Amino acid sequence: MKDLKHLIYFEDLLENQDNELIKKAQADGQICVGYTCYHMPEVLLNVGNCFSTRLRAPNTGSIDIATYYMSNYTCEFARSVLERAIEGGYQYLDVLAEVDACSAMNRCSEHIEVLNCNTKPDFFCTHLDVPYKVEDYSVEHMAIQVRLRLLEEFKNVYGVDISDDAIRAAVKEHNELCDVITELSELRKQENAPITGYEFAICTLVSYVCPTALILPYLKETLEEVKARELDPKPWYRARVAIVGSEIDDPELIKLIEECGAFIVADRYCYGSNPGRERIELNDEEDLVYQICRHYMQTSQCARYMSEEKIQQRRDVADQLAREFHADGIIYEQMKFCDFWAFERPLASHILTDEYGWPVLSIDRPYRARSSGQLRTRFQAFVEALEIKRIQSRKEASA
Repeated sequence: MKDLKHLIYFEDLLENQDNELIKKAQADGQICVGYTCYHMPEVLLNVGNCFSTRLRAPNTGSIDIATYYMSNYTCEFARSVLERAIEGGYQYLDVLAEVDACSAMNRCSEHIEVLNCNTKPDFFCTHLDVPYKVEDYSVEHMAIQVRLRLLEEFKNVYGVDISDDAIRAAVKEHNELCDVITELSELRKQENAPITGYEFAICTLVSYVCPTALILPYLKETLEEVKARELDPKPWYRARVAIVGSEIDDPELIKLIEECGAFIVADRYCYGSNPGRERIELNDEEDLVYQICRHYMQTSQCARYMSEEKIQQRRDVADQLAREFHADGIIYEQMKFCDFWAFERPLASHILTDEYGWPVLSIDRPYRARSSGQLRTRFQAFVEALEIKRIQSRKEASA
């Protein structure tokens, strides 16, 4: 297939956290709010003249300084973000909005604040305590914190409009973005799809790191281009794979998998399309902030939720996505030293095989996985096994 018009531009935007669209938005007087976790309600970081950017640490080299503060046996993503902050890589932020989601990111954000990694005069860090259960009282607890520690701080420090009208406008823009990403995602269901998993991952990722109002026109144009794309005579892949698990902000991992012959047809991980790119439906009866907090808590697929309902939800969503997008198998990934997913992945990957009948490749990976020869070998072997199964299924169907 012909290369997408904006693909190289999107890749360039992802090369540096402080990309040109962020600079343009700030030059227009907008407030840049950095965050990392899905539990921080993204849509509320885009209220009034604020815009959100989800933090990454692209092209990370040594993380020795961050390791000094956090130890060797903590999440490499958290250490990479801290290393980048110490280097001054997040100096452009006006606000850092974090949540009490995991111990590694807690330590990371605390160090960023204590070490004065951002010296802007009005810069501030805020933290929200995310409950471990999704109940009415816990959603209310979350909503109160969002009001006091986030929205009121926006208003007090930067004079941001946090009215209900401003919140509804932010939700409307968010939903418009989600509709585009969802429509791109649906195209992956086709046998000979007009988009690759890598291209979709790039489009999804730029939607998180760039100002929504500025990236949306590019994504809309890309959607129309993909729908009109001239397809190759036959599919390029050897197997269709869904990928689920922890945090993936490095599209090179998706590229590595697809170079081994797998088409990533569905995703359920942090920084992916599920969760994160679902529409938010509001009613006129309940408090807006309460509704938004409930949406994020209910749709979260994070392993920090240990209730039976949430554990079952994560398994069912993985199964549903794989079936809906016609996957041949599932890759269950976890970043090294991630406490929550280290507990979830080994058991869930076995259950998806034993109870749901899916071939599953379970991997434990470093933050920067592109150069891992071991992972490449395992991906190749998994694809080969799935391909053999596909061939056998076709023979049985034609017999």
